[in-house]
Amino acid sequence: MIQTTRSDHILFVVVTLLYWSTLYVYVPILSPFMKSGGYADVLIGIVLGSYGFVQMLVRFPLGLLSDKLHKRKPFLMLGMITGMLSCLLFMIPGSWLWPLAGRMMSGVCASAWVAFTVLYAAYFASSDATKAMSNISFMTVSGQLIGMVLSGWLADTYGWNAAFMAGVILGIFGLVLAFAVKEPKEGVTRSPISLSHLREVVRTPSLRQVSTLSILAHCVLFITMFGFTPLKATSLGASDGQLTLIVIAFMVPHGLASLLTGRWLVPRFGTWNVIGTAYLLSGIFTVAIAFAPNLGVLAVTQVLNGFAQGMHLPILLGLAIQPFESSKRATAMGFYQAIYSIGMFAGPFLAGFINDMFGRDYGFVLGGAFALTALLLTLVWKRSSSRSAASAA
Repeated sequence: MIQTTRSDHILFVVVTLLYWSTLYVYVPILSPFMKSGGYADVLIGIVLGSYGFVQMLVRFPLGLLSDKLHKRKPFLMLGMITGMLSCLLFMIPGSWLWPLAGRMMSGVCASAWVAFTVLYAAYFASSDATKAMSNISFMTVSGQLIGMVLSGWLADTYGWNAAFMAGVILGIFGLVLAFAVKEPKEGVTRSPISLSHLREVVRTPSLRQVSTLSILAHCVLFITMFGFTPLKATSLGASDGQLTLIVIAFMVPHGLASLLTGRWLVPRFGTWNVIGTAYLLSGIFTVAIAFAPNLGVLAVTQVLNGFAQGMHLPILLGLAIQPFESSKRATAMGFYQAIYSIGMFAGPFLAGFINDMFGRDYGFVLGGAFALTALLLTLVWKRSSSRSAASAA
């Protein structure tokens, strides 16, 4: 445990909020921004999906390197620098390759997140690990919300590039403050991500099941709010400022659900029941986006969908590392985070093609199909889990 003061904690919180704000300050306007440039949905889907594609390749190696060096602070700085570069690349006119490069750079930025979690956990005693992760999860949602709320207002008031420039400014502040973040000279050690443990971890059936469900969850998330929902809103006449309200309608229930699920829903209704209900509701309200006739109805779908999608993500995160001893948990988490990036890539990538072939609303139907698939898998694995528990008893 690192000996820290209240000021150290406050500084870390501010840097974390700036990190997520930089990363998400343009997310709600990205698909409308590209559409305004005349790009087809298939290209928009490729750009959106590149964020997850890069994380598939970079997250695990970056975690290995961080563990080998025992250093976390340089990776905080890497996150800030790549977040700034991402925003700058979006501001270069002339070709869809610049937005692609910008979104790929943001994938590198997001891959640095593991260093934040490891360093912050070291600020707490091991007995307070749950409290640390709860705090940092709340910082994540808060930073995303700040960035996304700023996005629509800035674009509406000052134009598209204002949101990207805000990301650059937020990143600069974050980088400067990151120099003052407390980390001992000897660095922060933990049970490292291990290639030797990877084979054993991957063979664990529960991790494969949870990872599959998380891939499908992220397919839905990155087709909807982090993908094409903003484009649906603009097609219904939303101004960039009104996008802010759509974002709030999704993100606030999303954050509340993550707080309520572990404390209230799971103890009362059971893990698998909550996961299954979440997929059922997210499937229904994702398809409902396609049929929303106006912004009011769309906002209602976002409130309900935001809550539904906030229910299963924290549960899956906990289940991913639950069966492993502490020495293997970093490897399990590294694998889990890398593998769910497939959903961040595949969801918007496939939806872009579907939208281009059949019309934009069909991408939301695809999202509903992903949620339905996850629901069916949940029901099957719930039965097998119950049988295993009964036989063990």
